[in-house]
Amino acid sequence: MKKYEFVANQISEQIVNGIFKAGEKLPGIRKLRDEFSVSISTIQEALVLLEERKQIEVKNRSGHYVKFQKKFDIPKLSVSKTKLEATPITSHQLALDLVKATNTDDYTLFGAAIPDADFLPTKEINSAISYTTKHHANHSNHYIFPPGDPELRTQIAIHMQQAGCETSPDDIVITNGCHESICLALKAVAKAGDIIAVETPTFYGLFQAIESLGMKALEIPTDPEQGINLGALEMAIEQWEISACVMVSNFNNPLGFCMPDENKKLFYDLMSSNYIPIIEDDIYGDLGFDNKRPAAIKSFDKLFNDAGIETTNENVIYCNSFSKTVSPGLRVGWVSSKKYQSRIEYLKYVSNMSTSTIAQLALARYLKHGNHNKYLRNIRMKYAHKVRLMAEEVYNCFPAGTKISRPSGGFVIWIELPEHIDAMEVYKEALERQISIAPGQIFSARKKYSNFIRLNCAKKWGRDIEDAIYTLGRIVKGI
Repeated sequence: MKKYEFVANQISEQIVNGIFKAGEKLPGIRKLRDEFSVSISTIQEALVLLEERKQIEVKNRSGHYVKFQKKFDIPKLSVSKTKLEATPITSHQLALDLVKATNTDDYTLFGAAIPDADFLPTKEINSAISYTTKHHANHSNHYIFPPGDPELRTQIAIHMQQAGCETSPDDIVITNGCHESICLALKAVAKAGDIIAVETPTFYGLFQAIESLGMKALEIPTDPEQGINLGALEMAIEQWEISACVMVSNFNNPLGFCMPDENKKLFYDLMSSNYIPIIEDDIYGDLGFDNKRPAAIKSFDKLFNDAGIETTNENVIYCNSFSKTVSPGLRVGWVSSKKYQSRIEYLKYVSNMSTSTIAQLALARYLKHGNHNKYLRNIRMKYAHKVRLMAEEVYNCFPAGTKISRPSGGFVIWIELPEHIDAMEVYKEALERQISIAPGQIFSARKKYSNFIRLNCAKKWGRDIEDAIYTLGRIVKGI
């Protein structure tokens, strides 16, 4: 992260926390220079960035002032409703087309949830890769068989403590991203034909994983702020033999909510009492806007009985990766479960033997020496700004009656269009104008959400982005 970005983020945080109030003049450039111990040019660049974020403005040539944030009342999303029915999933060619679009530079890519390079610690991870290839040259010729590099597993175990998880490095298996982690977890606890409970809407990649294993998805209604409907889930458990439940409780994709801790505990207790394994996808857990790392459901695996003696139920298989916070291209994730450790290790080995040696070693070095926590503190603020900017542009450009999610983390927004709008038509017309979006139908095994779309906000903001959103608004209004 460049110096001016760091300064901008610090001032931004002071604005958000009310230290600098709307309409108030910021300290002068020289005073800010002295406060942050940087050059005047760095302060000037930081102020330009804050202007681009629409947090400050230059007024009457007298200085920089905190901008009044325009109040816009976004209607709340509808709560999902669905018939409790186990659904065989048909092939989603659309999902494959969506990710293929990221291979071209000619499109404005709102469809796939992949951050632009500007949001990732690219310089730091490239430095770690360079160090690794120089000092571990022979390792490129060797496999690191499951469970994976010991130092990387140690660093991950330390990292998981922030989510309340007391995990041993011995209980971690390194994978090729979070998608493989989920596939391994599903194979560890279920077989073809089994029923897997999922939130609705949920990430379309999960449906491809379930489909590829010959399993069925059972969609459970989900509140856009509180999470999965526990009453509906309990009813489903009574009606169906459920082999596992896949849950994204921290900044669900596409809704962006963080499930309250009390609901996480109720969910955990419901699953545990019915002996149903929980597969937790926590890939967005590090990206909360309030700079606080929420607890993972996995944290409830550490329990104490009435005598105060620690007892572990081990009902959660925890899946995560660094694709959203370090590098999508490294393809390094992990799965943590003491109960299913040996089974998952074996499944990883027979699937593809190992994860890239260079990627594991480089990531281990980055986590140990790269100040990853500092990076996370800054990137959370960036994503909060981008999500707000995107929501405001959508609010201004889309037709009346449009509803927009209110995420508390991550970097996507979920948009509910007026009922008569077909998201697939919007998707097709947008592609003709070289704009990629994610239509709502792929976030459901039963092809619900026909009037919803998801947009990726992790984009470098500029006129091209504003023009693309304006174009999307015109498309929606014309249908």
